[in-house]
Parts: sequence; structure tokens; C-alpha cells
Amino acid sequence: MNKDLTVGRPETVLWRFCLPLFGSIIFQQLYNIADSLVAGKFIGEGALAAVGNSYEVTLIFLAFAFGCNMGCSVVVSQFFGAKEYGKMKTAVSTACIASAILCVLLMAAGILGCGGMLRLINTPEEAFAGSKLYLDIYIWGLPFVFFYNIATGIFSALGDSRTPFLFLAASSTANIAVDILFVTALDMGIAGVAWATFLCQGASCVLSAAAVFSCLRKIENQDDVRPFSFLIFKKIAVIAVPSILQQSFISVGNLVIQGVINGFGTGVMAGYSAGVKLNNLVITSFTTLANGVSNYTAQNIGAQKLSRIKAGFRAGVRLVWLLSLPLFLLYFFAGRSMLRLFLEHPTETALQTGVYYLRILSPFYFIVSVKLVADGILRGAGRMLHFMTSTFTDLVLRVVLAILLAKTALGSLGIWCAWPIGWTVASAMSIFFYWVGPWKNAAGSKDQENKEYRLP
Repeated sequence: MNKDLTVGRPETVLWRFCLPLFGSIIFQQLYNIADSLVAGKFIGEGALAAVGNSYEVTLIFLAFAFGCNMGCSVVVSQFFGAKEYGKMKTAVSTACIASAILCVLLMAAGILGCGGMLRLINTPEEAFAGSKLYLDIYIWGLPFVFFYNIATGIFSALGDSRTPFLFLAASSTANIAVDILFVTALDMGIAGVAWATFLCQGASCVLSAAAVFSCLRKIENQDDVRPFSFLIFKKIAVIAVPSILQQSFISVGNLVIQGVINGFGTGVMAGYSAGVKLNNLVITSFTTLANGVSNYTAQNIGAQKLSRIKAGFRAGVRLVWLLSLPLFLLYFFAGRSMLRLFLEHPTETALQTGVYYLRILSPFYFIVSVKLVADGILRGAGRMLHFMTSTFTDLVLRVVLAILLAKTALGSLGIWCAWPIGWTVASAMSIFFYWVGPWKNAAGSKDQENKEYRLP
């Protein structure tokens, strides 16, 4: 069901839109952690290290898919908010064609270069074959990853967060079941984990794409729809390219950090692999909710209702802080138990690595969550230079400090300390960029606000 995010009380509208997104977060993370969970529990610590090592490479491909998602979603949101439905449909077609070309290029690069990338990050010999096998299968499923992200971006742009939630819930639940079937009953090992993800992503992609195009056909438009528009492509690229660069550089930075971690052996690799999955559950949750804020911002900018954006920021911060508190308590005090979900017979090195990682990072969830909400508004408003500046600051600080601190007496413990420093500095920058945005003085009178928020 499509939802106009430019009318109604901002906090109520944003929370109702974000609640299905929160449900999607849970199932998306089940999707992401299922491979590591099954590998660690049913194959062994070495398999967990291999899948976790591969995961850092897959994030580069996901960065491109996420960038296409954001570029399409923000532009479609702006046209939807402005009620320019012909241009909105042209934007969808343009995004699909451009994404297909990009996906083919990435598949070719992945097939030819993944082995070299695994060598580049110092993958231990005992984990190399498993990592390479997982990636070889994963790359052939990239079209599913791309077009699923495009479909969910369109749904979000139309204010519909419920439909992609239903598809993702079904797909992620099936992925866990197929993972276990392929690994235990069919004894396929790491290949079974990869093929399960391939099949379930494929089914989810086809169903989501069919649903989104069915939805678009029901929206009547007065102006013409073209298969491809270079002008609209430029609008999409202005959002997508910085998002791709941001996510790609983060992924490359994570690969550099992974290379530093790999030098400490498979025990530390396995502990980090389990810990980073749990941490990514949190960060992806914040990011997904921030994407909802981006759609909210883009629709209201399209409708020229800047005074609603500050209320959206406050509502977004309250939402992510409600999420931060239980996750902080869970990870800080029960991290060891959470890590055992991934490790059947863990070494003390693996467990201790994961515990230190979670205890150092989790208190700073309250800070980084605010950064991501501010980033959501900056991205929805198309202020990509500010968005990228704070993000790259975070990345550079984390990578440089991880390399330097790993060489001190702190060892691997020093690597984990780089996260809070990068988060804190970058958060201050994002909040400042939001604070000086064009919505700063946009609040109207009380009568105007009441009229603006009233449902039709």
C-alpha cells in the first residue's frame, strides 16, 4: 500500500513507516547471519572464519547494490512527493537499465578478481579454499541482489514498507531452512551455505520485482513515460555514485582491517567474524531506519514542506535510541552467550576476541545512531558532499587507527578501539551538517504546522 509521507503528524507518519522496516531489519539480519551461524555450528570454526572472510568481500558488491537502491529510492520519492508520476516511472526504468549494466560489469570483475582479493587481505591458507568457493557461487547471484534492492527501494519511495517486509520474512526464513538442509542432510559444506543463499535471494528478487511493477501499473500518469532518460539518470547518479563510493570505501577499509585481523590467526578471525555479524545487525538496523528517514525527507522536499524535516529528525533519534538501549545491554552483559550462537566448540581466543569487540563498541551505539539519522536526512535532501565528508572521516580514522594500534602492546584489542573514535568524530560532523541545513529556519507558525500535518 502506497503512503504519502508529506501529510499527517511527522512522528506518527515516520514511526508507522519505519515499523515494518524494523521487522525487515530482523529478517535481513537473519538472512545475513544464517550462513555464518550454520557454518560455525554445523561445519566448524574454520568454516566460520572462511565465510566471515568472504563476507567482507561481498560487502563491496552490496555497496553497489545499495547505492543503486538509494539513488532510485530518493529520486522516485521526490517525484512521488511532487506527484509527477510519469517522471517517477521513467526514473524506475532508467534505474533498472543502468543497474543491469553495472551488475554485468561487477560479475565479470568478481569472477576474474576475487581470488586475488582474498590473497591481498592475507587470507590464511586453511581458509582460502572455503572463502573462494563461497564467493564463486555468490557472484552468480548478483543480479538477484541488485534487482531485489531496486525493488525494495521503489517500495520505500512509494511509502510502502510492508510489502518488502513480507517478502523478506518469507525469504530469510526459507534461507535458514535450506542452509541447514544443504549442510546437514546433503553434506554440501560451505557450498551448501552459498547455494542456499543464491536460491532464496533469487526467489525473493523475482517475487519483489513482479509485485513492484504490478503496483506501478496501477498508478495513473498524465505525462509520457520513457524507457531511459539521461537527465533523470544524472539525478539518480548524483545520489547513487556518492552512496556507492561511500559504501565501497567502507568495504575496502573493512578489507584492510580484515587483513590486519587475519595476521592474528584463525582464532581471532573466527571471534571477529561472530562479533562483526552481531555488530552489523545493529549498524544495519540503524542504517535501514535512516533509509526510512531519507524517503521521508525526499518526499517532503518534493512537496516543498521543509518544516517537517526537523520533526522527522527528532522522531528518528527517539526511534534509534529505543533500539540502542536493549542492544547495548544485551551485547555488553551477554555477549559471550550471543557469540556461542555462531561457535559450536569455540576456542577461548575466539570467544575472548568477540567479547572484547562487543564491549568496546556497544556503548557507542547511542552516538553512531544519531549520525546515521542525520546522514539519512542529508542523503534524502541530496546533500551528498556533506554526507560523504563525515563518512570518509569515520572510515579513514578507523582504518589508520586500526593499523597503528594493532602494532602496539594492545594487539588485536587496539583494532576494536578504532571504531568508537571514528564514530564519535564523524557523528559530530554529521550533526553539524544537519543543523545548518536549509530546513534550519523553515518552521512556520503553529497554525501553518497544524494545517500541514492534518490528514486529508
